[in-house]
Amino acid sequence: MPADQHQVLVFDVNETLSDLTPLGSRFEEIGAPGHLLPTWFAGILRDGFALTAAGAYADFTSLAHDGLQALLSGLQDWEGDTQAAARHIVDGFAHLDVHPDVPDGVRKLSGAGYRLTAMTNGSITLAERLLDKAGVLHCFETLSDVRGPHCWKPAPAAYHYAVEQVGVRPDQALMVAVHPWDIDGARRAGLDGAWLRRGACVYPRTMTPPNYSARDLLELADVLAGVSRG
Repeated sequence: MPADQHQVLVFDVNETLSDLTPLGSRFEEIGAPGHLLPTWFAGILRDGFALTAAGAYADFTSLAHDGLQALLSGLQDWEGDTQAAARHIVDGFAHLDVHPDVPDGVRKLSGAGYRLTAMTNGSITLAERLLDKAGVLHCFETLSDVRGPHCWKPAPAAYHYAVEQVGVRPDQALMVAVHPWDIDGARRAGLDGAWLRRGACVYPRTMTPPNYSARDLLELADVLAGVSRG
């Protein structure tokens, strides 16, 4: 058991564990610019957050399809079947890999005695496939997605649902995420937060700061090992 108060590490999945970069080539394969990937992904999150704020819900895949059809139909000089193109791009989620630091980082944290779980705005099925492909699915006690609480992170209920699945209080859990909004949401819900920078330099001053900050998962494992020894 780690010496610090965190019994459980709760991982975000999209962009924190998975590398979305290859989805850019899926845009190019249907004749659209690859640089549309960040705009599309941000739009999915925006719509998921908006529905949650309004007390409504839709799953990630549905919003991803809707967002792509709207985005592609607005492109000048692009002609094609928007539904088929959307299916091709969204199918790319099933073929993603984790970031290079993830397998060794996960094993190191698991070996240090931390219980690992995940809470994704995406789907458990895709998270299982991603982690199994990386050879680390067995390190995770359970996986959760927003279908359980029927609301998206950063709503407090999403984080509370995740920790309830592993039988701990929010203050016994540490959220690990690349997105500042996810860290902010987790901290407001009573968890601590570890921000993986992954090339980012600045954390927004308007958001609740992380308890820990690390370049990647391997560095976070070293940081938490130092805390445990201390």
